[in-house]
Amino acid sequence: MLIRVQEILSTPTVKRQFIDVRHDLMNHQFGAQSYVEGHIPGAVFFDHETDLCATKTGKNGRHPLPKREDFAALLAKKGIDIDAHIVVYDADNMMFAAHMWWMLRWLGFEHVQVLDGGIKAWKAANGGIETGIAPALPPVQWALRDSLVKTYTAEQVLANIQSPQFTLLDARAPERYRGDVEPMDPVAGHIPHAINHPFTLNLTAEGLMKSPEALKEAFSAYNQYDLIVHQCGSGVTACHNILAMEVAGLHHYALYPGSWSEWVADPSRPIAVGNEP
Repeated sequence: MLIRVQEILSTPTVKRQFIDVRHDLMNHQFGAQSYVEGHIPGAVFFDHETDLCATKTGKNGRHPLPKREDFAALLAKKGIDIDAHIVVYDADNMMFAAHMWWMLRWLGFEHVQVLDGGIKAWKAANGGIETGIAPALPPVQWALRDSLVKTYTAEQVLANIQSPQFTLLDARAPERYRGDVEPMDPVAGHIPHAINHPFTLNLTAEGLMKSPEALKEAFSAYNQYDLIVHQCGSGVTACHNILAMEVAGLHHYALYPGSWSEWVADPSRPIAVGNEP
């Protein structure tokens, strides 16, 4: 699920497909511009606001999942093969790469890894860079497979408040969890009973993923129930916590894709503020 730059550079004969998902939640042009300015040779770019989203209705969150069939068709059209060895990367901290990794597993991709440290680590190791837009890959054909991940709905999260069956982890920054600030959504705070585990806790000072042992110790603290459901602002950074659990060898997780941005679209849903779940 995670691959280091040196492993790629030391095995140049291994055939891999690279996917570039660099993005900025506050500057939606950042990813495409960065890709043109320089990317891993042959990488295919996907945009988080268009390619990886369904139509936004104002009720389904900021990054609603597309239909599985539609997303599969887009991947196949761009030459991404479900049987290929896929490496996904972003700028540095893997928050967007983890989301794409999760989405590919959602379609049934088995051979997909996240580049630890993103293109920043690639450049630091003197990996090759290509500018402009890579030549389009020929389209491929393949059939959808069973999902390798689980999702939970707003209704299931709401029911869990009244009758807890799982731990809800919020991957957002502490100030957003507390409700001190809210730069992207119309309401500040968090889902009642959610526990704050900012995705940045998974990273070393160098921006790489922490060791499996450190991650296992951190996530094992949330062992009150047999399942951890992850959420964030719109289902993106929550996938970083899921990736971290996979690195740690922990598999008892699911994602609430709509997350906070979907939750607050319905004013009848309860909210909490402050440090307490």
